[in-house]
Amino acid sequence: MRHPRDIDLPLAVDRTSGVPLGEQLVRRVRELVACGVLRPGDPLPSSRALAGRLGVSRGTVTAAWDVLTGEGYLVADRGATRITPSLHLGRAPARATTAPPFPTTPLPARTTPPRSLPVPPPSRATPLGRPGAARRPGSAAAPPETPRPSVTTGGGGRVLDLRPGAGPVTALDTPAWRGAWRDAAGATARGETAGASLQEHLSAYLRLSRGIVRAPEDVLVTAGVRDGLQLVLRVLGVARRRTLRVAVENPGYPALRRVVEATGHTALPVAVDHNGLDPAALPAGRWGGVSRWDVSAPPDVLVVTPGHQYPLGGTMPVSRRAELLAWAREHGAVVIEDDYDSELRHTGQPLPALGALDTAADTVVTLGSFAKVLGGSVGMGHLVAPASLLPELLRARADLGSPVSLVAQDALARFMAAGEFQRHTARMRRSFRRRRSLVSEALAHLPGVLVVPMAGGAHAVVEVPDEAATVARARERGVLVSGLREYWTGGEGAGAPGRRGAASSPGEGLVLGLTARDEDLTRGTRVLRDVLGC
Repeated sequence: MRHPRDIDLPLAVDRTSGVPLGEQLVRRVRELVACGVLRPGDPLPSSRALAGRLGVSRGTVTAAWDVLTGEGYLVADRGATRITPSLHLGRAPARATTAPPFPTTPLPARTTPPRSLPVPPPSRATPLGRPGAARRPGSAAAPPETPRPSVTTGGGGRVLDLRPGAGPVTALDTPAWRGAWRDAAGATARGETAGASLQEHLSAYLRLSRGIVRAPEDVLVTAGVRDGLQLVLRVLGVARRRTLRVAVENPGYPALRRVVEATGHTALPVAVDHNGLDPAALPAGRWGGVSRWDVSAPPDVLVVTPGHQYPLGGTMPVSRRAELLAWAREHGAVVIEDDYDSELRHTGQPLPALGALDTAADTVVTLGSFAKVLGGSVGMGHLVAPASLLPELLRARADLGSPVSLVAQDALARFMAAGEFQRHTARMRRSFRRRRSLVSEALAHLPGVLVVPMAGGAHAVVEVPDEAATVARARERGVLVSGLREYWTGGEGAGAPGRRGAASSPGEGLVLGLTARDEDLTRGTRVLRDVLGC
């Protein structure tokens, strides 16, 4: 019988610990149950799927499941393995607590108390703009991540746009998706009360897939990451009554930097390395211990993509995540996590969100979007925030109104309730993995060319000897690609150097979107191979 869902639980194994892998899985499931990440009736991944994700034998998983079944934690239910529905958990966990997603050392003790957030009067709220117009349910084309100029090429024929965010997210035009919208619109017209709300489904999704335990009423529905970011910056700006200093990754996602600047705050580019943003590269406003005084004021906000740094694709290890949270607490900063491409990790172990490490729920705002899976035109995402920020975020959202219609929210809730969101995400994950392989094979064995290895995502980075020449010659051949230097701010070597030498200069490379159709990607990479082979 087909397993009802593709579940991405925050399960991981440590091959260096000396503890048998099966025993690690048994212990981890017990911990997730005890901390409330897993609840009675929740489905678990199939043994085959989990073994493939963790890189262990299927026998290891089934043996662990057998132990947990014997202990009463698990039960087989119509072809699926679930947490025993009648399992008695004792006292329910606090609604803002989370389970540590993988073994880690305790965070350093806070050296300074957290800054209290003054409560601004409601009259100080200023609109950020009119809510977005309703979107057609059948459309799934992702909007470009940057304004696209008019295109002129040297040759004739159809122009292939392989820039990130330019191609359509395919495979969403399904009977299940259309039916969810039709049922939601009909229920609204009849004045019927919906079943489980989108917030309830998002709460379950964040708990099971991202390791974050929050009550449904603590999850804000947004129109995407940019909408969530401007809402958080607005509330923080009012609370601190001044222009915020916002650290952004360099290179990083240009649209987020533009949101910071458009809301009147100061963007501080901070260099990243292969592990993401390095806390050592952040100004601390104090003696640095290396014969110099760091006079730069520390940032108020850090905007990071720890799960899949954009565009370089690195993953922040747990040691650096702990260091980042400790730095933020010491300096009273808020960490805004863009949980970029979290659904599209197709190799290696699934990684929980950074917010899952914020067990005190006092430091991390987690933003998410379904743009890469459902298409940017769907325009929905989510936000979870520290307990101290939540009341003002809810008040601001109420004052400004939601940019996402109730019909759209109900449609996505129905899509998730039927298990179709999980199945569609699994299809998209396989599709992007296949397209990444297509790019790698097409550009293999070219001198000076390397398709940078990545664990997932909807784009590819290709190192090339001469970025500007490659972009220009591909354009002449009717293929549009982005240069890696477009994602840098402030020229070469931007960012404050730290003790690990995090500052670096832009490399030569291309950034290709993987949302184009297979035939377009095949044709485009063939042109790129010809250009790079000259």
